[in-house]
Amino acid sequence: QVQLVESGGGLVQPGDSLRLSCAASGRAFSSVGMGWFRQAPGKEREFVAAIRRSGANTYYTDSVKGRFTISINNAKNTVYLQANSLKPEDTAAYYCAATNRLDFYRAYDAIRGYDYWGQGTQVTVSS
Repeated sequence: QVQLVESGGGLVQPGDSLRLSCAASGRAFSSVGMGWFRQAPGKEREFVAAIRRSGANTYYTDSVKGRFTISINNAKNTVYLQANSLKPEDTAAYYCAATNRLDFYRAYDAIRGYDYWGQGTQVTVSS
């Protein structure tokens, strides 16, 4: 059974921080790469950040560079997204994704690049 379970979302004020977690089990546990995407109401799902399972490479969309940090704890089978200096435009459902593809680096920022998805956790940034 493949499972990705996100947690850590919530309602925060602009400038606050959140740490999202994604616990992997089953085949997702042996993934080559993992990523975070987000989807705001009425908008398409977009790439946020990705990390190679080894932790050797990380990737970010421009709008979160310097504010968000993706990391992985292989002992806990968990990937994290530390989101600092949150803005109202960061409001969205955040989804964790994983892939077993060895060419992960070619499509780390594309929905088609991932095989497994979590159910999402809501982040709302509002004053």
